[in-house]
Amino acid sequence: MGVVGGQGYVVRAVRAEEWREVKVLRLDALRDPVAHLAFLETYDVAAERPDSFWQERAAQGSGVRQFIAEAPGGEWAGSVTVLLEEAGSEDWAGYAVERRQGHVVGVFVRPEHRANGLIQKLLDAGVAWAWEQEAERVRLFVHADNPRAQGAYLRAGFKPTGLVVSFSKNEDERELEFALDR
Repeated sequence: MGVVGGQGYVVRAVRAEEWREVKVLRLDALRDPVAHLAFLETYDVAAERPDSFWQERAAQGSGVRQFIAEAPGGEWAGSVTVLLEEAGSEDWAGYAVERRQGHVVGVFVRPEHRANGLIQKLLDAGVAWAWEQEAERVRLFVHADNPRAQGAYLRAGFKPTGLVVSFSKNEDERELEFALDR
């Protein structure tokens, strides 16, 4: 995808043989102080998964693409994954999917790589892939108590749709849908 902000980052799709790196980045993301708001999975559950799980995740089927930002030294600085949702199907929250869309999940940038526009480049790569897959819109859900993430998504052009769903880990908490129309 290219260089980010002149800092030498390369944003690209994950390759199947990089499953170990996928695992390390995900486990690091699940250690983040706001991971309980941002991810449905816990560190303990992810750490127990067998290598075959990570191998399948890195192999990425036709309806999913994970993008990573690679720092100049080769460190993975962050990641975004986009899932395709087909019109006529039902989403994770039980709502009908009305049109082909991308669903952004697993957004994470390591703290030392934040506040430099990297999240924008990762989201741009994911959205571009969704458009290539003929998605009509791209959406994501963000916890109501995660203003840092909400701000990043607004800066990236996503807008609140008004849809509010219960956070799957706690019915008393809310997640807000943000979307970007084609």
